[in-house]
Amino acid sequence: MRALLLPVKDLRNAKKRLAGVLTPQERYGLTQAMLADTIRAIQRVRNAEKIFVITNYAPVLDVAEENGWEILREGRQISESDSVDAGSKICEERGVRGLLRLPLDLPLIQPGDIDELLAIECAAPAMTIVPSRDGTGTNALLRTPPTLFPSHFGEGSFAKHLAEAAHARAEVLIRRNPRLEMDVDDESDLRALLEHDLGATATGLWLRETGLDVKFQSDKKKETGVAAGNHL
Repeated sequence: MRALLLPVKDLRNAKKRLAGVLTPQERYGLTQAMLADTIRAIQRVRNAEKIFVITNYAPVLDVAEENGWEILREGRQISESDSVDAGSKICEERGVRGLLRLPLDLPLIQPGDIDELLAIECAAPAMTIVPSRDGTGTNALLRTPPTLFPSHFGEGSFAKHLAEAAHARAEVLIRRNPRLEMDVDDESDLRALLEHDLGATATGLWLRETGLDVKFQSDKKKETGVAAGNHL
């Protein structure tokens, strides 16, 4: 059985690395919008036999219930890695042989991006991994079996997961996908996101409604102008 695992923390405490450029309310709104885009894509996935959500965040529990997804309710959240590993253990006990972990902040994601990963056939032990935009993080991780090795989400996770896979003597497949690689953790990510066509996304709508799209695009133009002036 191939399945999806979506770990979701309390969005009110999310995206602290954006604290220097966004207010708490703006960080919350941005995260809600990105979660909406991710959920919309997951709702149209065809190759997942089960979809699991591990969280204690009430609004997401409601969404999971409405969609008929399997809820793994957390008593408390320690870290994303702990949540994913706890969820992976439960999924494996329920017969899942390949488990794809996805983050909640992938505003460009399409159902086909997920289905493509789930369609990859590898004999255990195996790992398919999609890095973050800068190549240091892990944006998608498919492990066969789900508990193949411990998770290390956070700074430098891509290299750590590669090392764990090597230690487990697992086959490793690295996939590059600009939509899956485009998460938003800091200001540079937000600026990079605004270079994409966001017309059909909840994230793009939120950025337009708040005026943050214009703000960050204007700031970038000013910085570019200053840099050009320094070379005159």
